[in-house]
Amino acid sequence: MIKTEKVLHLKSSRGRKVRVVRELYLREQVACGSALCQAGCENDGKLLSGDVTHYVVPDAGVVRDFLEILEFRELCGIVFTQTACQAAQHARGRRHYNRLRGLLKDPRHDCVLFANEFQQYSYCPREKGETQEQWHTRCVYHAAVWYYNHLAGLTPVVMITEDQNTIKTCSSLNSGVYVISTNEYLESFWPDLQAARELYASIAQTLQERESEGVEKEYPEHLPADVLEAGIKSGRYIQGMLNVNKHRAQNEAFVRFEGSTNKNTELNSDVLISGMKHRNRAIQGDSVAVELLPRSEWKGRTTALAAGQGEERAGEDAQSQLMPTGRVVGILQRNWRDYVVTFPPREELQSQSRNSQKILVIPWDYRIPKIRISTQQAETLQDHRVIVRVDSWESTSLYPSGHSVRVLGKAGELETEIQTILLENSIHVAPFSEAQLREMSLNSKEHPWQVDPAEVSSRRDLRDTHLVFSIDPLGCEDVDDTLSIRTLPGGKHLELGVHIADVTHFVKEGSLTDLEARSRATTYYLADRRYDMLPAVLSADLCSLLRRVDRYAMSVLWELDAESLAVCNVWYGRTLIHSSYQLHYELAQSLLNGEGPEVPELAQLESSEQDRKLAELLHALETLTRVARHLRAQRDWGGALELEGVEVRAQLDKDKNIVALVPKEPLEVHETVAECMIYANHWVARKIQERFPHQALLRHHPPPKQEFFNQLIDSAKSRGFTIDTRCLCLSYAHLCCNRLLRMMATQAMSNALYFSTGSCPEEEYYHYGLALDRYTHFTSPIRRYADIIVHRLLMAALQSEKEDCLHKTLASNKELEEMAQQINNKNRAAQHIQKQSIELFQYLYFRDKDPLTDERCVADAIIYTIRANGMLVFIPQYSLKGAVYLKNREGQVVSIEDEGRCTWQAGTLQRHPDRISTCTTAGTHIFHLFDHVTVRISVEPSRCHANSLSLELISNRPHAAARSESRPTGRGHSELVQEVVRREEASQQAVQEKKRPKLSREDREFRQSKKPNLYSLLQEISELALLDSSELNSFQNPKYSIFS
Repeated sequence: MIKTEKVLHLKSSRGRKVRVVRELYLREQVACGSALCQAGCENDGKLLSGDVTHYVVPDAGVVRDFLEILEFRELCGIVFTQTACQAAQHARGRRHYNRLRGLLKDPRHDCVLFANEFQQYSYCPREKGETQEQWHTRCVYHAAVWYYNHLAGLTPVVMITEDQNTIKTCSSLNSGVYVISTNEYLESFWPDLQAARELYASIAQTLQERESEGVEKEYPEHLPADVLEAGIKSGRYIQGMLNVNKHRAQNEAFVRFEGSTNKNTELNSDVLISGMKHRNRAIQGDSVAVELLPRSEWKGRTTALAAGQGEERAGEDAQSQLMPTGRVVGILQRNWRDYVVTFPPREELQSQSRNSQKILVIPWDYRIPKIRISTQQAETLQDHRVIVRVDSWESTSLYPSGHSVRVLGKAGELETEIQTILLENSIHVAPFSEAQLREMSLNSKEHPWQVDPAEVSSRRDLRDTHLVFSIDPLGCEDVDDTLSIRTLPGGKHLELGVHIADVTHFVKEGSLTDLEARSRATTYYLADRRYDMLPAVLSADLCSLLRRVDRYAMSVLWELDAESLAVCNVWYGRTLIHSSYQLHYELAQSLLNGEGPEVPELAQLESSEQDRKLAELLHALETLTRVARHLRAQRDWGGALELEGVEVRAQLDKDKNIVALVPKEPLEVHETVAECMIYANHWVARKIQERFPHQALLRHHPPPKQEFFNQLIDSAKSRGFTIDTRCLCLSYAHLCCNRLLRMMATQAMSNALYFSTGSCPEEEYYHYGLALDRYTHFTSPIRRYADIIVHRLLMAALQSEKEDCLHKTLASNKELEEMAQQINNKNRAAQHIQKQSIELFQYLYFRDKDPLTDERCVADAIIYTIRANGMLVFIPQYSLKGAVYLKNREGQVVSIEDEGRCTWQAGTLQRHPDRISTCTTAGTHIFHLFDHVTVRISVEPSRCHANSLSLELISNRPHAAARSESRPTGRGHSELVQEVVRREEASQQAVQEKKRPKLSREDREFRQSKKPNLYSLLQEISELALLDSSELNSFQNPKYSIFS
C-alpha cells in the first residue's frame, strides 16, 4: 500500500477559494465490478453485465452536465470513476450527487463505481501547471485504459467527453480505448434512442447560452450555508418548506414553521412571504431559511376569493388579521422536479428574441414561475405539453433557466392531460418490463401453478381444519383478505382468523419486481383507470385468495374466550388456505338477515348437504358479527372517531364493467370485515414493535387542532345543529349537511403517516382516529408497499424468536424512516392525482355543453364556506366544489329579483362568520351556511394550465330538479366519467390507430386497467363525501370504503 496526497482547490460556501489536502492510500487490489474480470477481484454487490458490446466511461464533465442521459436504462455497461463522481459533487452539489448515488445503487441500471484513485496503477498525480479540469479528464482516461487492460481486452472501452482537445489527443493512443464526444456516442451506438439524442441537444444548447442576462442583480444573493446554519440554531432564521398559494402565485406564499429554536411565541402558524422579491428565487417545495420582517411590515392572509386561478388583485383583496411575514434569505435544499410547460402564443414568441432562441415557457402548475429555455422548436411545439427541467436561477435573472426533456403530447387530448397529472405529481409508471415479468410464476392451462411440497411442510395447513371465506364487493377479483372463525374443542374458546395474501413469497426482497413496487409504493387510482403496484398475474391471480383454490397466506389467529371474548392467545405465521366461499357484501348481509339467498358454492349440492353447509356458514357469520361488535365497542370506549361514508352498490354489465353506482344504507357486514382488518393491523403492529423497538414500520395519527373544531362547532350551531367532536356525531340527519360538516371536521385533522419507531418518541405512536396505541398496515400487500415491509418485519420477528437471534440484517432506523417518508409522499401524490383526474373529467364532461340551454349545466348547490367577496359551494350531483362570486370585476354585487332570479347591480357586501349579505336598491338578501342555491356550470378553458369550471349564481333558491330529492342519486359522477370516455374514444379513434400502436396482450394484462374499476369509483364516492382526509373516511381499501 502506498501513501500519497491529493490536492483540491474548491470554493467555500462564502465563495472563497480553499485548498484541500486529502490523504490517499493506493493498493493493487481494487474491485473492478465487471462480470468479465479474469483477475479474481473481490467484486461484491452490482456487477456490470458481460453481455455487452462495450463498456462506456464518462468523464467528469459528462457526469456533471449530462447525467440525465446516463440515466436512460437502455444505456448499459457504464463505469463511473471516482474522479468523475467527486468532481460532479463539488460542481453541482449534494442533490446532483444523491441522484448519482441512487443510480449506482439501483440494480435496474447497468452501471458501477470504480475507485480509480485508490488503484495503484490507474491513479494519476496532478502535474505542474495542469488545470483541475485537465487533471480530471486525464485521470478518467487512465482509468479507462486500466480497465481495458485489466479485462485483458475482452471488450472495448469507450470514453465519452465534451473536451475536443482530449478527443484529438487521446483517440489514437490505445487501440482498445476509444475517445469520442457524447453526441457521437449516441449517434453511433444508440441511433434508435431518439429521446436521448433530443435531450442531449437540449442540454447542449442550454449550456452554450447560459451567459448572464446582465450584471444588474434582480434578487439579493443567498446567504452562505454556514451563516444559515448558525442563524437557524440561534433562532434568527426560520427553516421550512415553501408552499405557494396557487390562486395568488405571484403575491402569496407560506413557510410552515418547523424544527427551529426560534423563541418567538407568536410563531404558531405559517410565515407569510409576500411578493416575488421576498421569495428570492425560491420555488414551490424548496426548503428555505426565512428572516422575519419588522412587525410594521407584517401583512394578513387574503380572505377574498381570487378573481380566477392565477389572477391577482392584491390591492383590492380583503385580508385576515396580521400574521408573521418574512423574506427568504437562503435555500437549504432545492426540490426541483420535472415540470410540464406550454409554449406561449405565437404573438408572444414574435416579441421575444429570435437570435438566442430563449423562450419563456409557462408551467402547468400555477405555483411555478415561467422558465427560460433555449429551443428552436417553439413554433413547431405550439399547443403541445413539454417536459422541462430547471438548471439554475441566478440573481441576475428574473426567471429560472432550464432545458426541455421531451414532448408529452398535444394539449387537450385525454392521454396528454392524464400524463401531465402524473408527471406533475412526480409519478412515473412505465409498463412492467420483460425482466420483471420473467420473475413471475406461471399459471396457465398448459402450466398450472401448484403448491410447492416444501411450502406445505413449512406452513400451517388450514385447508381441512378451517372454514375460510371472503367478503368483498360484488365482482371483486383481487381478493387480498379472508376470514375464519370456529369454536375450539371444549366449547370454551373461539378462534378468529384473518388471512392475508402472502405477497412476499412471490416478491423477493431486492428483486426487480420488489424495486418497482417500492418505487411506486401504492396502486394509483384515476377516474378512468388504475396503475397497479404489482403485475396483474400476482394481484388478480396467484396472490388473490380466490375460492376453491389453494393459496399461500399470512395469518393471525386469536384464541378468544367464548363468553367475554378476551384474548387468550395469539398466533402469527405463514399458512396454506383453501377459501370455501367468495361472498359479496349484500349476500352476506342477506344471510345474516335470514332472507334465505342462494349461495353459488352450494347450488350443486344435494338438499341435505346444502342445508348442513349453509347452517355452518351462517353460524360462522353470526359469530363473526358478534366478535366485531365487541371489537368496535372497545374502540368506541377508547374514543375512536366515527365518520360514516356513503355506501354504494356497483352495477356491472356482462363484461364486469361498472355501469352505475346506486346509493344504499350502510350494511353491518361492512363494519364487521373492517373491524377484523383493524384488529389484525393493531396486533401485528404490537408484535413487530415489541421485537424491533427501533426498526418497526408503524402508522400514527396526531390529534387535531382544537381551534379548528371550535370553528366547526360554531358553524353547526349557526344552523341549530349539535355536534360531538369526540366521535363527530351529528344531531341533524340531512345527508348533504352531514357530509359538509364532516368535511369541515377533517380540515382540523392531519393525515395519518408511516414512521419508523426509532425516529419517533413512544408517546407519539398513538393513532387518534382509531383510538389505538399501536397501528400499522398489514392487510393489503397487493396494493400498498408498506404492508409488504410489515409482512417481512413480522416474518423476521417470528424467525428471531425461534432462533433467538437475527440472521438477516434488517433495514436500519434511518433506512426505514427514509422508506416511510417516500411512501408517505407517494400516498399524498396518489390522492392528488385522483382528485385532479376527477376534476379533469368534470371539465371534459361540460366542455361541449351549452350552459344556457343544457339542463345538465344547472344544478343545486350547498354553501359551506363564506368568503369576503363570495362563497364556496358543493354540488352533490357532480361531486363538485367551487367558488361563487357575489361581487364582480366592476364592483357590482348580486341582487335578488322576482322568484329568486339573480342579477348584477351596484351595491355592497357585508361578511359575517356564518353568512354574507348583499345590499342593493332592490333590498338586502342574506346567504347562510348550508343554504341551497341554484348555480350554472360553465367551462373556463386555459391554454397553459389545468382547465377549470366556473360557477354562476342564478337563483337563491334550491334547484327545482333537486327539491324532490332528499339525497343525491349518486349517478352523476359515474355517468360523467363514462360519457367523457366514450366521447374521447370516438373522437380520437382514427388518430390513435395511425399514431399509436395497439396495446399488446401483455400491456393490457400487466400495465393498467383503463375501464372504470370498482376501487376507483368507490374512491370517487369518498370524494362525494367531501372527506379530504383519507384516513378518517376510509382506510383506502376497496372492500370497506368507510374504514382505513
